[in-house]
Amino acid sequence: TSIYGSSIKKVDENTKDLKPQSPYAQVKLLEENFLKKNKSKLDFITLRLGTITGISKGMRFHTAVNKFCWQAAMHQPITVWKSAYNQYRPYLDIIDAARAISFAIDNVNFDGKIYNILTINTSVKFIIKILKKYIKNIKIKKVNSQIMNQLSYHVSNKRFILEGFKYKGNLDKQILKTIKLIQNANTL
Repeated sequence: TSIYGSSIKKVDENTKDLKPQSPYAQVKLLEENFLKKNKSKLDFITLRLGTITGISKGMRFHTAVNKFCWQAAMHQPITVWKSAYNQYRPYLDIIDAARAISFAIDNVNFDGKIYNILTINTSVKFIIKILKKYIKNIKIKKVNSQIMNQLSYHVSNKRFILEGFKYKGNLDKQILKTIKLIQNANTL
């Protein structure tokens, strides 16, 4: 979903003003355009995934939820870009990600449509509120350095829900599992 760029209004698959903010998002948009140009030769759908949350073998710790879990579990200050505290982003529970891909393969007509796949739109502030339930005395350190993808936007997942998909993910549970994983690894 990072191809949308910053937006005040909720964005959906029909949004025309796409503003990819990173090389990754730019490549994703190039891939989508390639598929559209070759629509007569290919049967496809496009899934625009929110930022994955939850434990996996290939976890990335530069994304907000995982980074904050790491910092909190290691008793480090949570570093938040000064203007990002109230920004919203779309997140996707890893279990919903796997289920959504499987559902799309089995149930969605490969007619070239785009589907946003996300469990929740939420703010950094809300993520930190969840973290504080599990780790007391969290310190927040607001930083000046701008990092890529520090933008705010809400994404609609209505189109995929209308296909019959039911999201079951839970950001709170994934944060707790991630914290426990990090804490357990830290005691080895």
